[in-house]
Amino acid sequence: MTTPPRIAVCPGSYDPITNGHVDVITRTAALFDEVIVAVVNHSVRKAGTLFELDERLEFITVATAHLDRIRIEPFDTLVVEFARSVGATAIVKGLRAISDFEYEFEMNQLNRKQAPQIESLYIMASPEYSFLSSSGVKELATFGGNVESYVHTLVARRLQEELSRQRKL
Repeated sequence: MTTPPRIAVCPGSYDPITNGHVDVITRTAALFDEVIVAVVNHSVRKAGTLFELDERLEFITVATAHLDRIRIEPFDTLVVEFARSVGATAIVKGLRAISDFEYEFEMNQLNRKQAPQIESLYIMASPEYSFLSSSGVKELATFGGNVESYVHTLVARRLQEELSRQRKL
């Protein structure tokens, strides 16, 4: 008798993907048979994205190329509905600080009501990424800061191009 694969979903806007995201995805991949990096097309929580969906998907593909058993998919439904549709048993998120915990705790309670069979699991940020966020990287890049140690080289280049273009507008 074969056991079904253990599938986890790592959802986010990934605008852009950071090395902290890659760390959480990598650590999740060590625990599950398959990890679906689920990229929300239009986030309710955040204003518009800097990068279009296709480019965010490309960034994730490049940043996670070293990993096996990773699938990258966009979604525009409730995360628990997406998780259910792909056969996932877990939604995995990274936690950096108390503020992350407060938000994720609330979302966990809502998600459990919608899909009690799907667990929410949290991976604590590695110390070197505990301060790292996509918005922080974008702000640093906006003012000319070097972001190459926080994101993949492709992402760093595109951030510089996009943000310098916007400054000229």
